[in-house]
Amino acid sequence: MSKLGDLGARLHRGEIGYDFVKNRKIWYGISILITIVAIAGLAVRGLNMGIEFQGGAVFNTPKTSVSVSQAEEYAEDASGHDAIVQKLGNDTLRIQVAGIDTDRADQIKEELAKDLRLDPERLNAELVGPSWGDQIANKAWQGLGIFLVLVVIYLAIAFEWRMAVAAFVALIHDITITVGIYSLVGFEVTPGTVIGLLTILGYSLYDTVVVFDSLKEQTKDITKQTRWTYSDIANHSINSTLVRSINTTVVALLPVAGLLFIGGGFLGAGMLNDISLSLFVGLAAGAYSSIFIATPLVADLKEREPQMKALRKRVLAKRAQAATQGGLPDTPVTDDEGDEPEDAAPAVVGPRHQPASRNRGRGRPSGKRR
Repeated sequence: MSKLGDLGARLHRGEIGYDFVKNRKIWYGISILITIVAIAGLAVRGLNMGIEFQGGAVFNTPKTSVSVSQAEEYAEDASGHDAIVQKLGNDTLRIQVAGIDTDRADQIKEELAKDLRLDPERLNAELVGPSWGDQIANKAWQGLGIFLVLVVIYLAIAFEWRMAVAAFVALIHDITITVGIYSLVGFEVTPGTVIGLLTILGYSLYDTVVVFDSLKEQTKDITKQTRWTYSDIANHSINSTLVRSINTTVVALLPVAGLLFIGGGFLGAGMLNDISLSLFVGLAAGAYSSIFIATPLVADLKEREPQMKALRKRVLAKRAQAATQGGLPDTPVTDDEGDEPEDAAPAVVGPRHQPASRNRGRGRPSGKRR
């Protein structure tokens, strides 16, 4: 077995682990700080909405020796609006001018073809009306809203409302960070961005549900034992699925990183940036939120219940009693009948020391047995 596989097995058995729930305030603080930066960037810089959302025109040139900066200057002079120019394969250019009326598109095309020394017939123009762009934007927001509502309803039915709230907070966290990064970087927001955003939300939700399912299974009849608190079991659920979450996230990030840094960066395929950036940031944020936000938040909400508060008092009292009697604080505490409960969740424990019985050998005749 590999070292990573051995680590995952030991985490799953509870032989080792990290206390994520205990340090939840640190993770909450980091998330709040990143979210504030993302919201500030969004408020100051705004989003660079693509032609599909604003309306305008896109001009595709044949092979040309004109530089990107020069073509951008020509397009802005011809249209009177800001232009975005991307260099595609075979030295072709994609010139995007947003916010212009479709009636002026032919005039801009003529002037742009003249400046680029091209035949106007070879300059391909694609027009997008502003009303159509507004419809696309509204449909995107409606789709996102419906997705979030359905997610909350499903989790509330399949698990409980506290897990639904925690998953919703984690999803909002992922959306805010991804949108904020888009604003700070200045990448263009296109329908591909929306597709990538919905994709990473599904991925983040999958990672969260895996931990929730483990937590639900291990907390059955939790109040019938005095060995572990709800937070202890929640922490074990994170540790038992930790290596799986890391593996799936890394494997998913590798091809997306190839699209973003190699395809969009070195090879100049700028159209890949819109979807690859949302996938890259969203996958990383989703893995973080499922481990550091969603499950600790569930533990916080559950520990507020009266029965969980009572359970916590009993568990702490048992541990304090074991410590004063010279036992191990983490030694499993049995239930009232003296047997270890079957539904108790595994956790990080040390070696169990069985004290020698004081009655061993008492009453036995000395010498060899006959």
